Amino acid sequence: MTNKSNDVTTNWQYNGSDAGEDAGECRREKWANKTEFVLSSLGYAIGIGNVWRFPYLCYRSGGGAFLVPYLIMLFFCGIPLYFLETSLGQFSSSGCITVFKIAPLFKGAGIAMIVINIIVTTYFVTLYAYPLLFLYYCFQSTLPWSRCDNSWNTPSCIQLDLTQHMLGNQTKMDLSNLVGVKTSADEFFNREILRISDNIDEINEIVWPLFTCNTLAWIATYLCMSNGVKSIGKAVYFTATFPFLILFVLLVRGLTLPGAMKGIYFYIYPQWDQLTNFKIWCDAAVQLFFSLGPGWGGIINMASYNNFHNNNKLDSIIIPICNSGTSIVAGFVVFSVLGYMSHKTGIPVSSVATGGPGLAFVTYPEAISLLPWSNLWAVLFFLMIFFLGLSSVFVSTEAVITSITDEFPILRKYKLFIGFFLCIAMWAGSTLFTTDSGIYWLSLLDWYSASVTIILISIVEVIVIGWTYGVTNFVSDIEFMVKEKVSWFWIVSWKVTTPLILIAMFIITISYNTRISYNGKEYPDWVVSIGWTSCFASMAWIPICMGYHLLYKEDGDLIERIGESITPSLEWGPADERIRVHWLKNVVFKRAEETSLVEIDPIHQQFIELTTTV
Repeated sequence: MTNKSNDVTTNWQYNGSDAGEDAGECRREKWANKTEFVLSSLGYAIGIGNVWRFPYLCYRSGGGAFLVPYLIMLFFCGIPLYFLETSLGQFSSSGCITVFKIAPLFKGAGIAMIVINIIVTTYFVTLYAYPLLFLYYCFQSTLPWSRCDNSWNTPSCIQLDLTQHMLGNQTKMDLSNLVGVKTSADEFFNREILRISDNIDEINEIVWPLFTCNTLAWIATYLCMSNGVKSIGKAVYFTATFPFLILFVLLVRGLTLPGAMKGIYFYIYPQWDQLTNFKIWCDAAVQLFFSLGPGWGGIINMASYNNFHNNNKLDSIIIPICNSGTSIVAGFVVFSVLGYMSHKTGIPVSSVATGGPGLAFVTYPEAISLLPWSNLWAVLFFLMIFFLGLSSVFVSTEAVITSITDEFPILRKYKLFIGFFLCIAMWAGSTLFTTDSGIYWLSLLDWYSASVTIILISIVEVIVIGWTYGVTNFVSDIEFMVKEKVSWFWIVSWKVTTPLILIAMFIITISYNTRISYNGKEYPDWVVSIGWTSCFASMAWIPICMGYHLLYKEDGDLIERIGESITPSLEWGPADERIRVHWLKNVVFKRAEETSLVEIDPIHQQFIELTTTV
């Protein structure tokens, strides 16, 4: 067996550079340095949801007590999944489709990632076009959402800065008790920014200001990723760091406001009895899952541009912790200002605290309008929201392009044009979300298109690593790559802990799926069916590809076909040929030598048969 291994290393033909082991990686783009990868990963993970979903979820789900299940889920599900995906991408230098050469039966999961990215990115760009339109209005002498004398306002409009006059000697007022009343910020968002229709099936017009901002957002997206990782790596120096700077400025300003501590108290006061509520644990897992971004393909794609021996284990710990830390800090930013708003108006924090777009585009702007220099703080806030969205979107778009060019290498020289036409196609599709009915459709796709499929894809990933390829084999590959030992924690997580958490999340997501509504209006059945269709459009690729491999791709009886389909293809392994030789000799053959010739590891049988014929 040893002689065969030596023959392989002497006869293997290397077509790359001779400048060193890593020089052979020239066939594929690489990050210029580690900083570009870290910033891109942070920009991808830290998005709008960190600002508008986590703070409200934490407040609603037990305050400081919510951090207990959140941090447990971070260390037993989030970080292990992140390490798994960065290892897959970096080890194989492959996008999210070709990476499934590790187990071709599950290639459909990679295609599902691409479909999800196309669907979600198409509507998500419109979501971060909103702050662009808000920015336009920020340069008026008085913020228009702070007044009720605009052309779009109705007689039901009230100004928060006048509520003290309405209260008299009262100390508290709950706006929800005032039937038919809308705040000036609420009317501004719905009647001016969205110009919302009464129902989802009432599409009357394109909202041209929003259409223009949506177009500008798509242009910004294309410019940032037009030259692949080269342009992304340079763009993230600004797009990923600028939001942190603004967040810090807003934090300092918020903490110095009167009433800030009142809002922070509502945010972090621990309600320990909530820990017995099973739903709190589920909310923590779901929030972490969709904030960090495993299962989307972006993590695999970004890691595929790393140098082969990059210490991705350290990256996979630091980036998720920074993401979670940012979510927690964002809560202080939001609730300190809401506390000031409560102090200024007499309205309880509990009456104004909300989640989702309402927090970012109604409640927080409303609170900012009460500040001195309100225009400045509004500009900073909406710039932060815009760049948080931009960093996430151009990485998602690049993931689609990379996966296509990896699957069809002949297209790599046309990558610039593929990116251009992909952006044009998604921009055209996003026009629906710039109509007066757009917010209904955006909410529909956001509710149905990704949630179930993303969890299913992640389950597939841990099955492939933990039970198909084998966690022991995967760990030895990682140790060869990073030149460090991998602890038992990762082995237990990938094989037991993380799969169990994901399966529980999948069952709960299916079981507790409620009917979607927007502004209290339930969607009709035919619209809900469109939502589920968007979900199945991605999910269906998993069984379709399984069926293709079992029925047409492989030979033999069913058991033999399954065995062939879950065995790594001959192309699996490091993409660089020189590194690949070292891997075969020092990892694959070494494992095979430790096994008798009769009971050789089937995972590596193909490699041995291939190389003995070289």
